[in-house]
Amino acid sequence: IVFIDLGADFRLENEDDYKTWYGESFLSEELHKRAVYGLCELFREEIKGARLIANPGCYPTSVALAMYPALKAGLIDTENIIIDSKSGVTGAGRNLTQNTHFPECNESFSAYKAGGHRHTPEIEQTLSKLAGKPVKVTFTPHLLPVNRGILSTIYCGSKAAPDELRRCYQEAYKSEPFVVLLEEGEYANIRNVRLSNNCHVSLHFDRRTGRLIICSAIDDMVKGAAGQAVQNMNIVFGLEETTGLTAPAPAF
Repeated sequence: IVFIDLGADFRLENEDDYKTWYGESFLSEELHKRAVYGLCELFREEIKGARLIANPGCYPTSVALAMYPALKAGLIDTENIIIDSKSGVTGAGRNLTQNTHFPECNESFSAYKAGGHRHTPEIEQTLSKLAGKPVKVTFTPHLLPVNRGILSTIYCGSKAAPDELRRCYQEAYKSEPFVVLLEEGEYANIRNVRLSNNCHVSLHFDRRTGRLIICSAIDDMVKGAAGQAVQNMNIVFGLEETTGLTAPAPAF
């Protein structure tokens, strides 16, 4: 039997972090040792033999895919990373709150849980693995008055020239069916990934400050949740990774 958990119970490896951010202890130490973090493009080999997979959160997925090539290659400064993410209302779940009530969020736009969102330790855990050293970030999510989609904009110091960074991303994602590096001058847009399992990444450079600006767009309900779960299932059972994920399903 293979379990793919879409909740947060098995995403964090450190129990103290889980207690701090979720207010609970691990349900089972043994199960946590067996769990594999299911970010498909980054941990495909580990997923292949897994029987318990922790499906990643939507924000961490958008951030990790955006930063993976540069972090892995050591081409960016890991100090003072700023992550600014915007999510549609579905990113807040099905439970009604004042902020997600239609009259409150329609024709509005605001930050929430600045510096205190539960996905922060998951983001830091994944980025630290990629960088091979501890990474801390400043993460602020925002609520967009749209149904679905996440756009993350990441600011970090660059250690390489723009051309070298672009080649790094091209090489990292050249064989990935769901990650698209956009052409120079294009910007990631949630409209273009709606109802798909795709992640669009665009690279931009502030030559005045020497900062790399990375934008990524995903559908929080697909690549950020159910679509990635299906992708994990395909990997585990040796199916074509794109099975069931190439045609958009009817949805709101």
